[in-house]
Order: sequence, then C-alpha cells, then structure tokens
Amino acid sequence: MKTEIRTKTTVTLAGLAVFVCASVSTYAQSSGTVHGSVADPTGAVIAGASVEIQNPVSHYNQQIKTDSQGNFEFDNVPFNNYHVTASASGFSPAAHDIDVRSSVPVQMKFSLQVGAAASSVTVEAGADLIETDPVTHTDVDRALFDKLPLESQSSSLSSLVTLASPGIAADSNGLFHGLGDHAQNSFSVDGQPITDQQSKVFSNQIPIDAVQSMEVIEGAPPAEYGDKTSLVIVVATRSGLGSIQPHGDVTASYGSFGTVNGGFNIGFGGSKAGNFLSVNGLNTGRFLDGPEFQTLHDHGNEQNLFDRVDLKPSQADTLSLNFGFTRSWFQTPNSYDSETAAAWSGLVADNDGLGPDGLPVGRTDQRSKIRTFNIAPTWTHLINPNAVFTLAGFARQDQYNYYPSGNPFADLIPGVQSQTIGQDRRLTNLGLRADVSYIKGKHNLKAGITYQDTILTEKDNFGIVDPTFNAVCVDADGNPDTGPSPTNPANCGGDLQPNPDFDPTLACIDLTRPGRLPASDGCPNSTSGLYRFYGHANIRELAAYLQDTITMNHWTFNVGVRFDHYNGITSANQVEPRLGIAYNIKPTNTVIRASYARTLETPFNENLVLASLGCNDAVVGDLMSAVQGYPCITAPLDPGWRNEFHAGLQQAFGRYLVVDAEYIWKYTHGAYDFSVLGNTPITFPIVWHNSKIPGYAVRVSVPTVHRFTAFVVFSGVASRFFEPQISGIGFVPGGEGGVFRIDHDQKFNSTTHLQYQFGSRGPWVGFNWRYDSGLVAGPVPCAGGNCANGANGTDTIVDVSDLTPDQQFEAGLFCGNVHATPTSPISPDSTCPASQYGSKLVQIPAPGTEDDDHNPPRIASRNLFDLAIGHDNIFHGDRYKWSARFEIVNLTNSYSLYNFLSTFSGTHYVTPRALSGTIAFHF
Repeated sequence: MKTEIRTKTTVTLAGLAVFVCASVSTYAQSSGTVHGSVADPTGAVIAGASVEIQNPVSHYNQQIKTDSQGNFEFDNVPFNNYHVTASASGFSPAAHDIDVRSSVPVQMKFSLQVGAAASSVTVEAGADLIETDPVTHTDVDRALFDKLPLESQSSSLSSLVTLASPGIAADSNGLFHGLGDHAQNSFSVDGQPITDQQSKVFSNQIPIDAVQSMEVIEGAPPAEYGDKTSLVIVVATRSGLGSIQPHGDVTASYGSFGTVNGGFNIGFGGSKAGNFLSVNGLNTGRFLDGPEFQTLHDHGNEQNLFDRVDLKPSQADTLSLNFGFTRSWFQTPNSYDSETAAAWSGLVADNDGLGPDGLPVGRTDQRSKIRTFNIAPTWTHLINPNAVFTLAGFARQDQYNYYPSGNPFADLIPGVQSQTIGQDRRLTNLGLRADVSYIKGKHNLKAGITYQDTILTEKDNFGIVDPTFNAVCVDADGNPDTGPSPTNPANCGGDLQPNPDFDPTLACIDLTRPGRLPASDGCPNSTSGLYRFYGHANIRELAAYLQDTITMNHWTFNVGVRFDHYNGITSANQVEPRLGIAYNIKPTNTVIRASYARTLETPFNENLVLASLGCNDAVVGDLMSAVQGYPCITAPLDPGWRNEFHAGLQQAFGRYLVVDAEYIWKYTHGAYDFSVLGNTPITFPIVWHNSKIPGYAVRVSVPTVHRFTAFVVFSGVASRFFEPQISGIGFVPGGEGGVFRIDHDQKFNSTTHLQYQFGSRGPWVGFNWRYDSGLVAGPVPCAGGNCANGANGTDTIVDVSDLTPDQQFEAGLFCGNVHATPTSPISPDSTCPASQYGSKLVQIPAPGTEDDDHNPPRIASRNLFDLAIGHDNIFHGDRYKWSARFEIVNLTNSYSLYNFLSTFSGTHYVTPRALSGTIAFHF
C-alpha cells in the first residue's frame, strides 16, 4: 500500500544550501560573549593581566590574559551566572558577578588597585551559588562530566542527563523519561531545535566529546522553546575561537565485551576564526541492553564526526557552522528462545528446529543501521551594544534501516514476535530560525520565529512467520494446525476442521504456508509473500514567540507568549502564555520561584504515517485486528495541549552547599505513548485521552571544597494516564476515565556522585550510586485484581503458561523452591499457588491487591554503583600531558531489570559489570 501526504515544501535542501553558501554558518544561541578591559588606578591599561570566569556549581572555569591593549574576551560562554576575577602582579585582585542570559555581549571594566596580588581567588559567599531565575534547571560543564562514570558509551549524552538531572527515570538503551512523560524531550544544540527521539534505537546523538556544557530545563519552558518540552536539554558545543595555541586530545580505550573506543579532537584558531573537530569510533560486543543478563547476539559499532567552524569577519558579525555525521550498526540482542530457535523445537511447532520449508531455522539475526547527518549554519550580527540579530538554518536527517533475519522463520519469537519485518525509514528535518535579543536596563527581551518542515518516509516489508497466527485448520479442541498445508480451509481433512477465525487477507502474507493459494483469498500473487507498506508525509511547523526577563530589585519576572501552527496529517494552532516569578531573599541566600506554561504537545514523528493512516490499509487493519481481537480503528494523531505549574526554591548554605527543589503539576489533554505493529519490533505513537503528572525533583550540589565535590539528585514522579486511547492504530478500547500507571511511572530515583582530587596534581576518583525504585512492569501474571493471569488462574492460583520458560526466567519467577530456567518453567503446567509464587526481579502485588492505578506490578528496586579512577597528568607535563583512567560500571554486578515485556521496549537487563581502561595524550 502507498500512503502519501504531499504538499509544497517551503524550505528545501537547495534553499538551505544557498543560505549556507551565502552566510557560511551560525553562532551558538545557547552561549554568549563576555569582553572587557583591565586598567590601573590612573586608567592605564594592564597588559598580561589574568582574568578568570567561573561558576562553582556547573564547574565551568576559563582563564585568559589581557592583550597589549588590556582587553580580554571570553567566547562561547554558556548561559549562566558567573564570578569573574581580574588580577595582576603588584595589584590587588578585583571581582564582579555577571549574568550571561543572552547573545548580547556582556561588557566589563576592571580597575585594579595597587597592593599585594592573591595567589588564588575563591567563591566567598552563597550569593555566587544561586540564580534568580524563575525556571528550574540543572547546569553541568565538561569539567564535571569528564570525571563522571557513564553507563552507555554509545549514548553518553543520555546517560549524562539521566545521572546529573533530577526527575529522570532511567530506561534501557539510552532512553530516559523526563518528568513522567515517555519521551517528550527536546535538545537545543547551539540554538538548533532537535525534537525527535534520541535514544540509540531511533537516532544517533551528538558525541559527548563535542559538548562544552549542558543546561537541562526541568521547569516551565520559556517561550522560545516548544514542540516537546517536558525536558529541554540546552547544549553548547566546543569551539576553537580564541584558541591561539592549538589544543586537543587523542584517546584509546579497551574494556569488557571486547569494547574498543578511540578518537581525537582538536581546537585551534584565534580572535577572528576558530575550528573544533572531533572524530571517534566505537566497536563493542554489547551495544544494546538485551533481554538476558548474558550477552547474546549484541555486537555493534558507531562512528562520529563533529566539526564546528567560527568566523568573525568584523566586530559586529559572527559566522558559525556545525556539521555532524554519525553512523551506527548493531545487532538486536537475542533471548535464549530466539538464540536457539526454540519456537520451532516445541514452543510453537515441534519441527525439530526446521521451518515450514524443511530447512534449519537457526538463531534470530535481526540488525539495524542508523545514519544521521546534520548541518546548521548561523549568522549573528551585533546591531548595537544592546541588540543582536541571529539568522540560522538547519538540516538534519535520520535514515533508519531494520534488517530481518536471513531466514524469516528465525524471527518467530514466542510471545514477542509473530511477523518478520524490515524497515527503511527516513526523517528529514529542515528549518530556518531568526531572532532578535535586546538588553536595556531591567529588560532582557527576545523575539523570534522558527519554521520547520519534517519530511517523513516510511517503508515496511512484513510477513507472518507464526503458523498458529492465522491457521487454516484447527483440531477438535480448537488448537491450530501448524503444518505448511493445506492453504484452503475447504481442504481441511481427517481430525481437522476449518478455522472459523481464518482471515484470507492475511493468508496472502502468511509465509508459513508456501503452497498455492486459492483464488478466493483475493491475493495479488498465487503464493504468499511479504507485504509492502509505504507512507509519506510533510509535517510543517511555524512558531513565533516574544519573551522578556524583567529584573526589579529582588524580583525577576519571565513573561512570554508563543504561537504554534502545526500542519501535517492533522492541523492545530495554539497560543501559549508563559510566566515565571522569582524572589531573591538576599540575607539568607534564598530564591523562591513559581512558573506556568501552556504548551502544544506534538506527536512523535517516528512511524507517524503508519500510526495515523495504517488502518486504512486492509492488510495492516486485519493484522492489528487479529493481534488485538477487536477492529482496528483509524484516528489520526492530533496535537495535544498541556497546562503545567511549577513551584520551588533554591537555598545556599554558605559557600559549601546549594539545594534546588521543585514541585510539578502537569495536566495534558492528548498524552502520548507507543505501541507496536502486530507482534514486531516496530513501534509507533499512540494517544491516550489525558494524563495527570504530579511530582517533585531535588538537586543538592557541593561546589569544589578542598578538591572535593559532590551532587545528589532525587525525584518522585507519578504518571497517571486516563482511558480511552483516542488515536493511533492498535486502538485499545477502554472505559471513559479508566486510569492506569504508564510503564515509565516510578515512585523514586536518585543519583549520588562523589569526586575527590588527591593533591593539586595528583590522581582523582569519581563514584556514582544510582537507585531506582522500579518502573511499572509489563504483563506479569499475579492473582486477583486486574492481573495478567492465565486461563487456569484464580484468586489463589497463578497461571504463567502464557509466558515461555525463558520469559519466566527473565522475570525471575519462582514457585516455592523451584525457579524458572531458560528451558524449564516454575512447575510442569506453569501454575502455582499464589502463596508460593514470587519473583526476585519484579515486585508482584499480593493476591487480590493489584490495582492498575495504585498497585501495579513493578520492576524490583535496584542499586547500581560505578567507579572511575584516573590521573590527568601522569608525567606532570606542561604543554604535553598523558592521562589514564580506569572505570567500572555496575561495580557489584547487580542482576537487575530495566523493564519486563514493556509495550514499547520489551525486556531489558542492566549492564553486567563492565571494566574499561583509557589512555589519552593531551596537547
């Protein structure tokens, strides 16, 4: 079937190419410039004076010398508040606090008094630790995350967000759930909006080696951010501007699972031009989190290239260009069932491992390849000392290929997959943005407009590989006949009779019956074969916004409004007011704040055409109806809307500790989730009627004190979703107002990071403790309530026969002293008295107590510990340095799950204990 939605595309690749050639590129909109001069008491300039800018909470720190005219300039300074110090021999140091919140340059003047020079300058008061900002956010600079042990090398940015920011529920394969939503997160990379999914099974992320700093906005988003705003991750990349002396790193590492990682980066330039280049590659035997703790069929590799070029042809103009390309290739991890072709050895059909064609089936061999291309040019023009104009373009494409097993019958995985499928999907995002920033007196104004055209192309090829899925004949007890013939119900003979649920449309794609099909089936060919679905759509979005940050004495107001126009498979318009208020109680170093945002919630773009229009196709419709047991209903995905409220405070305790806490209420009409196509690994978005998400998020930070630093983040967020499902194929009927906890609901999680440097030039150690109370689990059998109990289950008996022995083993199920293994269930008939039934990996409600809203099954709580030890300058060099690092992820080898039979992601274990060693040369 071909499904297309075509309209004239205003922004084209050709047009963007013209823009690139004409303006060369963009300058980061997530960072600013600080420049100024240093003079003595007479006004004479001081050449060679040292100027230092630092933020003790984010750990950002840069130092430069003034030039012959006594001037200095810091470029690419992430938005934040800073402590700036100037010092020179024979003079007393001077310091000022500044707030960088705009691309309008911050101008400073230092007048040093004659006196004794200080050997070092430190933060003296809690006022330097707090921000009078109405919007809650977390700031992290690479000086901190360079020493943070990260779980995933192929999605390091996601791991960093999960560990360093409160309100994040960790999931498998680099996926994280921000503040109770599935994946309503967006990235702003040097001002470029990236709102599509960034987990490593959908896309490739910007390499963490290219990141200078990161701001994670957990509060109500300012008006400049839209589309997906549960979390907004604002990333400033590294730049070579101002790097008169070239600097860089060459790294190589080796670790568990045969993991090899290598790369280099270099930054060079001057006051007028700069270039930062990063290249790295990864090859590993464990690329994804698998359904077994043991690694099976999990090889993968990834290659990254990132290049940022900055030019300053005049004092008023800056041109920049971000270019990136990433390619990843990886196998889909196997379970024991799929590794041993158990489906064809008795679990589904007892064929001694042979398929319907009489050939050995072999293990499942599914693979993926993702290629991501990105180019983002920007021109920044200084209109006057108070105003800056920015014009930028961007083009980004994800090309995703999913490859089935060479033998399609190897893709039959009992209880998980009944169809073989291949996919070729492209998501191309083209856009232009322009904005003006203006600072005058108490006002910090910004107005802008953004246009995006997201081009979706979806190609799916699938066929049935389960002989029981659409059996032609059944026996007297209604059990499906698994033989490859007959293909015509009229030919059922002997003890067999026609299957009353047989679907002739699905017979056209049933590969398990390769014989000649009867003409009555109406198939396009005389024998069964793969079905091809094609979808195409343009999703165009136009946004305009105006915001003003007003500072009045102890008060800060953030007032803004945004207008979004969404035009794709469906259309919507939304006017979205944004408001934030903060009050600084200076005597106690306390900031009290509150904020509100109205937002337009846009559908996920991944497989959006299939999700919205798939049921219009006879084959897709019949397939989904057969899986669900009720008709497939088409309702295209409309954008939803949200009202969210935030209230919190920030409190500094001297210069040693700062606490940032917030409470959140989010009310969403049209709440997004994911479902799957048939019984395949291909997912698509769906929409529930509404959701209510209350919760809290806290971060406690200890700035560097005597070479020790630490932070603790913890949160608890409830994700309550309300029936019915209102759009997306795979329509789930439900009562109006029925409520359940979605599978990314989590009661509590926390990260504790401790870091210590032994001496000013000695080794360092970093330690993580991550605790997760457990996500809501998939259909784990239990007794009573709304449990997923089998046909023979009662209020006192649990029937787990719907799970294979391996799935029972994956869930850690036991009956009394009998624990499931990959080949043996918890009892001969897979039933167990509820009083003897349990799990070591899943929290199963007591008999009769299960409640989808208040007491659903959950993954068991887990504690994960990570350790990193390193030395940044082993031989105490000056210009050239050698460093070494040793890291252990999951130090105690905790045997734990991320999720079990989750609708979206299936079953996944955490990473087993993994060791790695890294050496690096720095220049």
